[in-house]
Amino acid sequence: MIAPTSFFGDYGCHVRILEEARILQQMGHRVTVVTYNKGRDVQGLDVRRTLPVPWHTHYEVGSSRHKLAFDALLALKIGALMMRERPDVIHAHLHEGALIGHVASRLWRVPMLFDFQGSLTNEMVDHHFLHPKGRLYNPLYRLEGLLDRSADAVITSSHLATRLLRNEFGCRQDVVQTVPDCVNADLFRPRVRDEAFYADRASLGLPADAPVIAYVGLLAEYQGLPQLMQAAAYLRSCHPEVYFLVMGYPGVEHYRRQAAQMGMADRMIFTGRMPYEHLARWLGLGDIAVAPKLSATEGCGKILNYMSMAMPTVAFETPVAREYLGEEGIYAQERTGEALASSLARILEMPDRGCALGAQLRKKAIVRYSWAAAGRTITAIYDWMLKRAM
Repeated sequence: MIAPTSFFGDYGCHVRILEEARILQQMGHRVTVVTYNKGRDVQGLDVRRTLPVPWHTHYEVGSSRHKLAFDALLALKIGALMMRERPDVIHAHLHEGALIGHVASRLWRVPMLFDFQGSLTNEMVDHHFLHPKGRLYNPLYRLEGLLDRSADAVITSSHLATRLLRNEFGCRQDVVQTVPDCVNADLFRPRVRDEAFYADRASLGLPADAPVIAYVGLLAEYQGLPQLMQAAAYLRSCHPEVYFLVMGYPGVEHYRRQAAQMGMADRMIFTGRMPYEHLARWLGLGDIAVAPKLSATEGCGKILNYMSMAMPTVAFETPVAREYLGEEGIYAQERTGEALASSLARILEMPDRGCALGAQLRKKAIVRYSWAAAGRTITAIYDWMLKRAM
């Protein structure tokens, strides 16, 4: 697996990489994850890291010019690994991984699967690293299409992404298949409101019986954090009993200061980076979940965690959110803090309806979004690629 990121980083695409590797190992595959120098090692996983760069020791989340150097070192690492331990399959994550994987695939005649987790150019626009009318947009858009079509097979995290690749980037229909983000329903399950539950609430300054709205994910504009902050301020006036539990990074101090300026310092609890293995414990302190992500093409795996925890979930109306939540989701039709607050208030004012929606969402998560099923699908695609390569 080629992972052009600082794996493991306790968010989004890293969780998909981790859970895919784990289920494939359980099925008997030998998986090697090749990634950047920095990141958190995961017990039981063979992770190989690149050499460090001396001039930049802090890796940003998302797009960065420094990634050019990181990816060059990653390509060298992949080349050395291919010569020593030629694998049966290259499983490339993200577009940088697809570029490196494509070269290695052709040099060593090994089939490559591209794990597509969102449009490269759209993500760069979301991160304000690229302007849609700038000089670089069209060349990068064409490069993205070439990379999408270069793989022997492509898997996507949503049906929306599958349609995007087939209709906009011209990928062959038989090459692209949807393997949605999934969830470990045994780990992510509703918490019992026992002594430990109330002790955990107290440790964070959350009252025992106050309604708590929970968010987990990166703290970034494209994740809808400004709208979430605005929604919290709107709700304060009509539901002063509500608390917000915000789990994620980076920019924690920035958002804490903003909450204080808005008079919300005593109502918004920021935990900072939350280790994935502890997430279910702390997410289980919430009553309602919120997923205000703005991106129209990226996956939104946090929604599946919310669903598995039986938490009624409020999200902006995006194709990916609709794909996961269906009719059991609560949607803010406009991408504003006021609309988000209005949708959250609907659940706060109908707690029985919220409990019913949460139960339906957990059932859906168990039935439709199993990592075991995803592992079987990925293995079948590996077999299909290997047969074609013979």
